[in-house]
Amino acid sequence: MEDATMKLEIEVEPRHRAGKGGARHTRRNGKIPAVLYGQGQSRLLAIAPKFARDAIVAKRGHMGLLAVRIKGGDETEERYAVLQDYQRDPITGAILHIDLFEVAMDKPLRVKIPVTLVGGMPVGVKAGGVLQNPLREVLVECLPGDIPDHLEVNVAGLEVGQGIAVKDLAVPSGVRVLEDPEAKIAAVASKISEAKLEALLTREEAGVSPGETEAIAQKSKAGETSGSTESKEAK
Repeated sequence: MEDATMKLEIEVEPRHRAGKGGARHTRRNGKIPAVLYGQGQSRLLAIAPKFARDAIVAKRGHMGLLAVRIKGGDETEERYAVLQDYQRDPITGAILHIDLFEVAMDKPLRVKIPVTLVGGMPVGVKAGGVLQNPLREVLVECLPGDIPDHLEVNVAGLEVGQGIAVKDLAVPSGVRVLEDPEAKIAAVASKISEAKLEALLTREEAGVSPGETEAIAQKSKAGETSGSTESKEAK
């Protein structure tokens, strides 16, 4: 199962000096100080900026699992971990520190997974409704090797007044969702004006994703309210 797991490989090396002085020394040598926590211990590491950036991008993309190759002399050992935290310089944006958390491949862990809306604009939105997406990620529990990249929800068939709840999610084997089963992931609310509908359909043709339709509708509503106020003041 591990060979089929979607994971990112990064290389690190042991770091022998602790504290602020050790961290500064690591940065002067072109590396970023890091710590690998978990399994009852913490290990000081140094990581190249490229691998640090890769780990951050992987977390944003919810790839999740990292294969950490620790290279010390002629020996290399591999550990599995997730990115726990990182720090950046507030002025330059440079990565200052990386925290990794080691995981055991045979022990479940809890992670948040993004929910992606697919299928294009729902039929209910085309009929004048508004697509709502209140829950954009869900907390799941699974083995590290079973962490899904994301979960998909097809909203194409949603009519006005219909929705998709957590209990309706199709999840891979071995993954348990820990959210309220009745919590709504997506729903199509009541009808909107023809002006708003025209704006939504125009943006659909321009390639706007379904998750953005609610924001578009809200902007249209704000514009109508503003116009109404100005009209009253003119009178």
